Amino acid sequence: MKRRLFTLIASALGITTICCLWIVGPLVSTTHNAIYHWSGPASTLFIPALVDFIVFWIMVTILLLSVKESSQKSVVVWAAILFFLPWAVLKNLVILTNWYFPHWLSRSILGLCLAAFLLVVTFWRPAHEHLFERVRTLAISILCSIAICGAMILIQLVWFGWQARSLNAINTLHRTPAAHALRPGTPRIIWILLDELSYQQVYGKRFPSLNLPEFDSLAAHSTVFTHVVPAGKLTEIVMPSLMSGLSIDKIRSHADGRLMIHRSSENRWENFDQHATVFRDALDAGYSTAVTGWYIPYCRILSDVLDRCSWTLSGLASNRSMPKASILRNSAQPVLTSFILMDLLHTALTHEPRAADLYATHHIDDYQELLASADRLLEDPSDNFILLHMPIPHPGGIYNRSTRSFTVGNSNYIDNLALADSYLAHVQSLLKSRGQWDSSTVVIMGDHSWRTYMWSDASDWTPEEQVASDGATFDDRPAYIVKAPYQETGARIDLPFNAVDTRLMLDAFLNEQITSAETLYTWVENLNKTRRK
Repeated sequence: MKRRLFTLIASALGITTICCLWIVGPLVSTTHNAIYHWSGPASTLFIPALVDFIVFWIMVTILLLSVKESSQKSVVVWAAILFFLPWAVLKNLVILTNWYFPHWLSRSILGLCLAAFLLVVTFWRPAHEHLFERVRTLAISILCSIAICGAMILIQLVWFGWQARSLNAINTLHRTPAAHALRPGTPRIIWILLDELSYQQVYGKRFPSLNLPEFDSLAAHSTVFTHVVPAGKLTEIVMPSLMSGLSIDKIRSHADGRLMIHRSSENRWENFDQHATVFRDALDAGYSTAVTGWYIPYCRILSDVLDRCSWTLSGLASNRSMPKASILRNSAQPVLTSFILMDLLHTALTHEPRAADLYATHHIDDYQELLASADRLLEDPSDNFILLHMPIPHPGGIYNRSTRSFTVGNSNYIDNLALADSYLAHVQSLLKSRGQWDSSTVVIMGDHSWRTYMWSDASDWTPEEQVASDGATFDDRPAYIVKAPYQETGARIDLPFNAVDTRLMLDAFLNEQITSAETLYTWVENLNKTRRK
């Protein structure tokens, strides 16, 4: 009796491990990407996953214990397990690896599993009992072996959760002395990063019906780089590269959310050094530093070199910059994350439109939160070295360019470009109203270009996007626009420029080595000559 109890509990743990791996897998990954990008308390990330896993384990255990061996009910239960687990393994693989798997094929496999299950249950006869027992015994052995992995996963989940217990605790940021506030004659430097902004789509071969008046105005009064070499294709890799000036090809995180980088030139891992970034350079040059951004945990990885900071990634977790009431409200409902996970599972299995709508809703929330936060920085002249990382025009679509309003449907990357144009007009209007636009250095760039190779396989890819991208042709050039202080005429730099040299360029502005469009061109020209030597 005890042996049967043990084997069934272990079997239930094996089944749970297979079915819930998509939930706990990201939290026990050695890269810790889910932890790194989480903007709320660790409890709202780990506790719901742990609860989901344990509750599912208990339910499966009760189900297995409730059926007698060699009964018709036992045949039904074990047939369901054996025929549907392979499909669960496939779905785990798709979800955890982002592997593209056609919806029709997923549904076909699920249909075959269901048909096989119904066939076995319908035509079951007592004469098949011997074969059934052999299959069940083999399945139990395999599931018990998997249960060992499940136990290790649970231990890792608890251990990593403990290590991350202080994740996103309110950090004591650097504080610039009052004497370093904006000095008369010192122009502000405003670095605006628009996520996934493509040069080809803005200035190269624009979609015919797309109007971008602000980008056109910038081209007439700024310097447009036409051949920027991207620092990478993933924001999580590009941003540390841009901030540090290092060529980085991989990142991973500690369980407590600290960042590690892999330098391609030296083939080694090292901790990200926030003191070897452009923000440290800005502090040393007498500037105050501020960031509001998306996706990257700026406030965690740059706490020693930032005077003000806020960041967010979707509405799933409270952000450090939220009002205290919002933090308390979200922190009091950690189980909400569990329901969201189950909802994501539902949409992943059924592929209903609500999954895209949910993403768009959170995307809109991110944009609006960052818009308000960025405005606060721009309105305060004491913040004179600012990074604004906005979540547009990154797909999916959240804006209707015809109605000039947000939407959770009937939108695409082209619409988001119109929203990006509107945002830049808003920034310029705000700075002009305070008499700070002309004197400011403004750098506007994409972290990477529009990754058509990634989005063209998605179910919400539109005919407009297909036409705009010349059949999903990928142009890797991110947009890159620089307005020098008091620049009045447009200019172009057709020389190659490595985006990873953005830190060097910003340093040149900080130290007044670049003061105009002409000195900017000369600086880029000299940099290219140095690189060729």
